[in-house]
Parts: sequence; C-alpha cells; structure tokens
Amino acid sequence: MTNNGTGQSVGETLNKLVSHLETKSETPDLDSQALLANLLEKPTSWVLAHPEHPLSHQKLNILEKYTSKLDAGEPLPYVLGHWEFFGLEFEVTPDVLIPRPETELLVERALVWLHANPDCRRVADIGTGSGCICITLAVNIPDLVMEATDVSAAALKVARRNASRHKVSGRMEFTCGDLFSPDSAYNLVVANLPYIPTGKLHQLPVYGREPTMALDGGLDGMELIRRLLVEAPAHLLPGGMLLIEIEATEGLAALSLASDIFPKARIQLLRDLSGHDRLLEIQI
Repeated sequence: MTNNGTGQSVGETLNKLVSHLETKSETPDLDSQALLANLLEKPTSWVLAHPEHPLSHQKLNILEKYTSKLDAGEPLPYVLGHWEFFGLEFEVTPDVLIPRPETELLVERALVWLHANPDCRRVADIGTGSGCICITLAVNIPDLVMEATDVSAAALKVARRNASRHKVSGRMEFTCGDLFSPDSAYNLVVANLPYIPTGKLHQLPVYGREPTMALDGGLDGMELIRRLLVEAPAHLLPGGMLLIEIEATEGLAALSLASDIFPKARIQLLRDLSGHDRLLEIQI
C-alpha cells in the first residue's frame, strides 16, 4: 500500500488497507482494523466510529512499514507485537507460537477442573511458549502456583515479560528444559506441544513463518506427546488431571496410547468449535 504523501482519513485508509490485504489475508477487514487500532493506540470500536479522523503523515509512514512487513510474509501478530488470547493481550515475537482460538478449549477445561478441585493448585504448563496458557490460568485462579517449562530460552523471556504484564510473576516459575523438571509433582499438567507431522508441516503456509520447533511434532506428529504421556505418571499427583492439545487427525492414536499408559484413568477426547478432535483429557 503506497503512501502518496497526502493526508487521508481513517475511513479512507481502512478501505485502502482492506483492498490491499484481500489477496494476502483470510480476514482482511479484521486485520485492517487491528492494524489501524494498533497504529492509533485506540480500540477497534473507536476506529470504526471515527472514519473522518485525519491521519498524520507520520502515522501513514508507519503504516507503510507495517504493510511492507505483511507483504514480505510476516504474520500480523508479529507485526503488531501482541495478540489476544482468552480476553487477555500477550506479547508475541517470532520466538513464540501465535496463540490460537482452539487452544482456549484447553484453558476452559482446566479452569472447570480447578474450580471443582479447590485444593489442587500445583500446575505445570509444558512447552509454555508465550506463556498464554499458564498466565491465563493464573489470572483466573488467584491462588494458583504454576511452573512453566520450555526448551527455548528465547520463548521463556517472552513468557516472563507476559507474566509481568499481567502481574502474576510472583506465582510463576519458568524453567528452561525438556518436558518435566526432575522430581516435580503436580495436580494438573497442561501441554500444547508441537503436534503437526513433519511432512504435513512443510506443506502448510505457517511453515517458515512461525518457529518450526513449536510446530514440528515429528514423523507422525506424536513424538513429544508420546514422551509426555510416558513420563507423566511419575509427575502427576493422585487424583490429578492431564490436558494435552492434539492435531485433529491424532485423536484415536492419542486415545489408544493414553489408555495403555493410564489403564484405570477416565480418558476422553474433546472437540473444538470446528468439530475437530482437539483435546486429550486424562483424569487419573
């Protein structure tokens, strides 16, 4: 989107942005509104309610830089530097996976279980990334104590900043490591690990745009999930719960493996709003 050097209104700019993004985005209207709201440091509702508001040349020049990044293939959340999840705003960088709406199902189920089990407050978030899952849980459950692990030190830096932003740092422990911390034990374990099969990932638009380490689940997409399930019995306290987000095609395989490892547990697959298998729930 070229800036011709003349000032223009919010409404005119919004229309130009939508036209520019139509071939680059599945949601050009929403993306355009998000860009302008970020640029003007106003809510989206304000942008829509003030189409006559003039934009300065400085703002238009910044917007030009935004659109250049989008044209180069950079995802919108990385351009903005933040994204919403479960009604909260999180910093996102290319070091972390962009939070997605389907992951809110995991948070919803965790909150239901935590409210029903008020004495169970020791929770682990395995593969925390931006920290959106554990921080959302901590914000909603004031006495929750969380440990969040990730193999990426860069991701943990983002998660720590997000914990500080939402004022839950005092109840969060961030650990750089592979899956569980040694000798740890939890009432609840939540995990959104890499689960896209390698071959499938290489064919998806997301490949190369978000961190491969956070997406690649190995040959069948179950590499890390399999390891987590095998290790989990040594780290779950009696009566505990395990919630794992999965790829839609992995439901039966995950269910079978969980049944072998937890033969006495109550195990179920939950579907997301699109009707896809999305969450493996294990109550021991």
